[in-house]
Amino acid sequence: MKFLATLLIFLSTLGALSVDISNSTIANGRTALFEFKKEKGVEYESLTFLKKKYKVYQHPLDSSKVYALLPVSYYAKVETKRVKINYKKGSKRSSETLFVKIVWGDYKKEEIHVQKSKVNPTKNKHKKRIAKEYKEAMRIYGTSTPKSYIKTAFILPLESFITSDFGKARVYNGSLKGYHSGTDFRAKVGTPIIASNDGMVALVKKRFYSGGTVVIDHGQGIYTCYFHMSEFTVKVGQSVAKGDVLGLSGQSGRVTGPHLHFAVRVGGTQVDPLQFIKLMNDKLLLQNNTIKETK
Repeated sequence: MKFLATLLIFLSTLGALSVDISNSTIANGRTALFEFKKEKGVEYESLTFLKKKYKVYQHPLDSSKVYALLPVSYYAKVETKRVKINYKKGSKRSSETLFVKIVWGDYKKEEIHVQKSKVNPTKNKHKKRIAKEYKEAMRIYGTSTPKSYIKTAFILPLESFITSDFGKARVYNGSLKGYHSGTDFRAKVGTPIIASNDGMVALVKKRFYSGGTVVIDHGQGIYTCYFHMSEFTVKVGQSVAKGDVLGLSGQSGRVTGPHLHFAVRVGGTQVDPLQFIKLMNDKLLLQNNTIKETK
């Protein structure tokens, strides 16, 4: 059930706090938006969800509001969950609680066949490389830049047919290895890949699983990721604008053929990139678009 009306009806639970929520029912792997109207003497600080805190930031378009994004892990249990709103009133820190319902996203399953060495790496050098690359990526995704680089709506990294949606269970060579953590776009080798929005380049690297990889920091814990690329045209630390070419598509890493894997991280959590973009564009950036979220 979607509701954007101010939740002053929950006076018994939330006191006089004014909060708008994009959706009180959230599928695993998706994101919800919390917006707060600024009130004199009240400073909203964070949301606590499943023992993790998500910071509250200044609204990018409305100086009278602040907001927070609540990413729900793909592995979250299907049940009603507690969300704690942490704020400071005067010199006193307080919190209020509301609840959201987590539902299953009805994701499909797909069978994929790749090189055996890419499914269960046995060489120590490969294992060490994978562990090192994972640690490096988690350090980046766990960093939340206070500044937001986002000024306008997100766009897709290329206009192409989607070959695999977010959330599909991935069975590699008959062995279940998790779920699809992004959206795959058909792209022949050499197709230009563009930045989904303004930001700073946080990672440019050839990695074991994701191949040629670019990660952009959009600020405030939001990252977009571009995998399996063949060439790079950007460097770490470089500022990029929405639509700038990051490099060319390829078939590097663990792949069955050339394509672009596009992913989004919010507060370190992998989320459905198309649902995230639609949420941001429609609800926060207030620029309706034709991007359809996955079902």
